[in-house]
Amino acid sequence: MKSEPDECSIDDALAAPNRTVPWVGVRNYQARNFMRDAMRIGDGVLFYHSGCAEPGVAGLAEVASAPYPDPTQFDQRSAYFDPASKPAAPRWILVDVKALERVPLVSLAQMRAESALAEMQVLRRGNRLSITPVMPDQWRAMLQLTSR
Repeated sequence: MKSEPDECSIDDALAAPNRTVPWVGVRNYQARNFMRDAMRIGDGVLFYHSGCAEPGVAGLAEVASAPYPDPTQFDQRSAYFDPASKPAAPRWILVDVKALERVPLVSLAQMRAESALAEMQVLRRGNRLSITPVMPDQWRAMLQLTSR
């Protein structure tokens, strides 16, 4: 799960009440569907910092809630407001994410250099999704890279 650190960093999540943050602002249908249809409470999350000087995995987290409507879609003051979404038929959902720990940054370059991660969706050229699946073998390789 990608987040720009100036919006919500792993440190912000670790400092949040119960170390848990709502993953607001997802406005891509494929990423939304992944949260809605595939994520389950307790699933592991690689907390990826994007849109920064050195993007990469900065922490480990877990899915902490079932999916529910993202309230920012209804808030006209929010950058994530969607006038086409209605409370009776919300377009956008989120899950809560519980931060577990900060890890030494595993940079995008380090990830690309790891053969076990060659097929990882987040590393595909042109990938713009903020949420992508991680296969079990990729998860294990990432845990080794984070020195766990």
